[in-house]
Amino acid sequence: MTGATTWTVVVAGGSGRRFGGAKQFAPFGQSTVLAESVRVAAAAGDGVVVVVPADATASSHLDELDADVVVVGGDTRSASVRAGLAAVPPDVEVILVHDAARPLATPELFDRVIEAIAAGADGAVPVVPVSDSLRTVSGAPVDRDGLMAVQTPQGFRAAALRAVHATAPEASDDASLVTAAGGTVVHVEGERWNFKLTEPADLVVADAVWNARIEG
Repeated sequence: MTGATTWTVVVAGGSGRRFGGAKQFAPFGQSTVLAESVRVAAAAGDGVVVVVPADATASSHLDELDADVVVVGGDTRSASVRAGLAAVPPDVEVILVHDAARPLATPELFDRVIEAIAAGADGAVPVVPVSDSLRTVSGAPVDRDGLMAVQTPQGFRAAALRAVHATAPEASDDASLVTAAGGTVVHVEGERWNFKLTEPADLVVADAVWNARIEG
């Protein structure tokens, strides 16, 4: 699968309720959170589909995106991924799914995911060790040694990803669906700063990291 055609579905369909607004359009870097995520995705592959909420289709922010297609998402994350999949050309061999709210993912991370699919995996997921001590809601300690935090972009053989979405399932991420269907999903090294923007304070940290990269 070396040199396989690769497209990325950038999911930006959330309402940003916990963030206090549409975080995908928050100012970031040289433009917005979404534009930065799309820029890196576009450089890593052959095409990008962006999935946005229905009320964002008239936004002027969409004009600046380096995307091939912009589509309206669904009521859930899985539904939004399916909307993006439908816009990916049928002959594409590798499909990545990336959260727009992770604007600090690097080109090297995208490359690691794509290379894992080229090596024969059905799916590839970036992971990082869990550094915090953990407890259950009831207060019982959790052994973190066997735990990893999952990131995006997640990459898949296109046929495998399309197959698991054919029955319109719901899951927190696509790797869970491929694994449940018996596919081989491997881990690749994630990145500490590839965190998901959830609250306004996260954007302050992300801005600092982005500026340090530019200056350094």
